[in-house]
Amino acid sequence: MTATATAERTSAAQSFRPGSKRQHEVTRLLPGPLLAGILVFLCALVLIPVAYIFLASVNSDIGVANGEFLPSTFSLENYGKIWSSVGLATGLANSVVVAGMTAVVSAALSIATAYVLVRYQFRGRLTALRGLLALQSVPGTLMVLPVFVLFSSSASYLGVQVIGTQWGLFITYLTFAMPFSTWVMVTYLRGLPRELEEAARIDGASNVGVLVRIILPLSWPGIVVSGIFAFLLGWNDVLFASVMTRPESQTAAVALQVFGASQEGGAIPLYGQMMAASLVCAAPVVILYLIFQRYLVGGLTAGGVK
Repeated sequence: MTATATAERTSAAQSFRPGSKRQHEVTRLLPGPLLAGILVFLCALVLIPVAYIFLASVNSDIGVANGEFLPSTFSLENYGKIWSSVGLATGLANSVVVAGMTAVVSAALSIATAYVLVRYQFRGRLTALRGLLALQSVPGTLMVLPVFVLFSSSASYLGVQVIGTQWGLFITYLTFAMPFSTWVMVTYLRGLPRELEEAARIDGASNVGVLVRIILPLSWPGIVVSGIFAFLLGWNDVLFASVMTRPESQTAAVALQVFGASQEGGAIPLYGQMMAASLVCAAPVVILYLIFQRYLVGGLTAGGVK
């Protein structure tokens, strides 16, 4: 009798082990066919537009204007023409420089700021944390005119030209990226054990040494998340880049906007080149996500479980 009961308990435990079929059946919220249908529908919402953009980029302008989904003739000429007609090379170079600098500097400053806000007690600490949340709720459209007036007046009062420069756009993006990046790092650092820092201090490490040797290596998922979101802020922005840049300093998003506006009113717009340029501009972001995907999962879920 005892052997039979033990065998039953062992069988039940094995059936509910992590990854077992029975466990998935118990924890599944939706029936299998319904779940598969929802996943197929969601994937179709994403993949069908992307497939259409790619097929239109290898199609002729007349074919796209006639509503062809599958092109009658495949050609990669549009991918060669965009570098001269759209001016995409300059735009991509400016976007990589500005967005990359914003991501690196924002991630570096946010981890230092978050470390101070999480590990030290001082007057105004809670006010600073609440201010980070408040700054994220301010729409960027409300800040376009004040930022433009402030930067344009610097040429008169300080003799420093900010409008039309890459570093002026970098400062603008850094101002909006810092609150979100800092809050991400605050959430992440709250989940790191203090015992590691105390052990490092016992060994004689300074505050900077603890930050560089202990906190920084353990915070890569959060740093990657804050850096990627800061990068996307500079890469996708059109509003600030359109009013604060010149033709030689405009980003890829502005180059696409200018090219699309120039095609309005024409006989047959250059649909193929517009689609090809859109895919080329989206490729760096997709590659970035694929490279840092494992860090993104850990960084976005940090602080969710205590």
